[in-house]
Amino acid sequence: MLVRLLYVSRLADTSPDAIETILAQSRGHNPGSGITGVLCYGEGIFLQAIEGGRCAVNALYGQILRDPRHHQVELLHYEEIAERRFGCWTMGQVNLSKINHAILLKYSERAELDPYAVSGQVSLALLEELMATASIIGRA
Repeated sequence: MLVRLLYVSRLADTSPDAIETILAQSRGHNPGSGITGVLCYGEGIFLQAIEGGRCAVNALYGQILRDPRHHQVELLHYEEIAERRFGCWTMGQVNLSKINHAILLKYSERAELDPYAVSGQVSLALLEELMATASIIGRA
């Protein structure tokens, strides 16, 4: 059974090296676990959708909850799915500093990433629009 999980967290270390380390670990681990997804980061916030088998996704989310690099982890959305939306990426990424801020303003009160202030459905819609506008990179 496939599921999609969407969560938000704040990073303890927001340096480019720390973010690249997390992405590299995801891209190295996820294919063997059948996990795909996308990660959106900006201003110290991670918004991540992960898809795959229920056991694998649940196990990965458990690791994220215990990971000291993540703080204020909140589950925004969890659902059983018939098919993947982010199946092309072992872990695609969006760097918000390089996108049109009008996209962010479309989904929130201010042109900034704040998944803590909007619903999980709104955050998922933002990720889908970023995918549709080719703002997601890193298909590896």
